[in-house]
Amino acid sequence: MTTTLLYLFDPLCGWCYGASAAVSEAASSTDIQFELLPSGLFSGSGARPMDDSFAAFAWSHDQRIERMTGQPFSERYRRDVLADRHQRLDSGPATLALTAVAMTAPQRELEALQAIQRARYVEGRDVTKSWTLIDVLAARGLDASAAMLADSSAPLLEASDSRTARARALMRELGVNGVPAFVLEANGQRRLLRVDSLHSNPRSLVEHLAGT
Repeated sequence: MTTTLLYLFDPLCGWCYGASAAVSEAASSTDIQFELLPSGLFSGSGARPMDDSFAAFAWSHDQRIERMTGQPFSERYRRDVLADRHQRLDSGPATLALTAVAMTAPQRELEALQAIQRARYVEGRDVTKSWTLIDVLAARGLDASAAMLADSSAPLLEASDSRTARARALMRELGVNGVPAFVLEANGQRRLLRVDSLHSNPRSLVEHLAGT
């Protein structure tokens, strides 16, 4: 029987970034198959302008996440991302970049996600722009992924839309209201994992899986 842990996330979700240590621990410490599914939370109709009100809201949550997890949110991010009124909150390009990695080097998608998160939250780079994402992927040696993103052909766009649609269907099916979220899939059955200490205990997800 194959068991798969489905990770529902958005690349621009601060709480997902905060869960990085727990996700890495689970991906490396268990023999359960691990699959990333971007939810499209901040893409398409979920994308929005980065106005003063939302920037203040985001920063207050970011500070809370940093206190809970130790994941850094730099002043450069605050200045160059949250304060940039020309930069939208749009995870569509990052989702497309991750899909390119899933199609060319699937075993490195989590690494690519964390590189994109670091580019945004630590380096203060605009990961809503394709050229930034291409540079992030190329810097990790993901040249085929970077080339695919630069081309952005119909198959890549269709694959990205398909992954997001699958994630949203799962969220509706299981009553998931936000991300990060984890779904355990085994023998054709799916169930939502509730990991209450995800952000305060990096091993919580591994411990939860060990008890399933």
